[in-house]
Amino acid sequence: MKHYYISGRKGLYQLISDFIRGVTVEFEVAPGIFSYEEVDKGTKLLIEYAEIPDEGVVLDIGCGYGAIGITIAKVNPRLRVYMVDINKEAVKLAKRNAKRNRVEDRVVVLHGDLYEPVKGLKFRAIYTNPPLAAGMDTVLRIIEEAPQHLEKGGTLQVVIRKGAETVKKAMERTFGNVTKLVSKWGYRVFLSRST
Repeated sequence: MKHYYISGRKGLYQLISDFIRGVTVEFEVAPGIFSYEEVDKGTKLLIEYAEIPDEGVVLDIGCGYGAIGITIAKVNPRLRVYMVDINKEAVKLAKRNAKRNRVEDRVVVLHGDLYEPVKGLKFRAIYTNPPLAAGMDTVLRIIEEAPQHLEKGGTLQVVIRKGAETVKKAMERTFGNVTKLVSKWGYRVFLSRST
C-alpha cells in the first residue's frame, strides 16, 4: 500500500490505494478525515461481506472520503450510488475520489446531515460504518430512520465494533430481523431487511 503526497489548496493530501472485493481503489485522503492512513479494517470487512444488489440505487451514509460507496460502484457498474456526509472536506474528497476511480457518472456525493439530502429517495441498500465519534444517538438515528428510505426487500448493512449489542438490538427492534454477516477483528457486520 503506497503512500505519496499531492498538493491541494489547503495543504497536503495523501493518496492511499487498496485491493478490496476484487477491485483496485485509490483514494485522496487528508488528516482529520476518518481512517486517512489506510482503509480501516471495519470498512473493508463491510465491503468484502456486503450484500450488493444486481442493479438499482444504493446509499453510503457517513461516507467520509468514499471508500464504501466508490468500491461498491466499481464492483457493480449497474448500480447508482448516493453518498452523504456532514463534513464538507469529506464531501470534497469523495467527489474527487469518484472521479479518480472513474465512477463519477454513477456516484452522487451530497453534503448534509444523515438522510436530509436524500429525502424522498428510496434505496435497494444502505451501507454505513457509522460515525461513532458523533455519538450513539446518531448511530441509532441511522438505523431507526432507514426503513423510510428503503425499497421493500432493501437492506441496511452496518459495521460496528464498540456498541455492537446496542446496534444489533436497535436493528432487530426497527426491522424485526437482523443477521450477522461476519465477525472478525472485533468488528461485526449486521444486515436487516425491510419487509
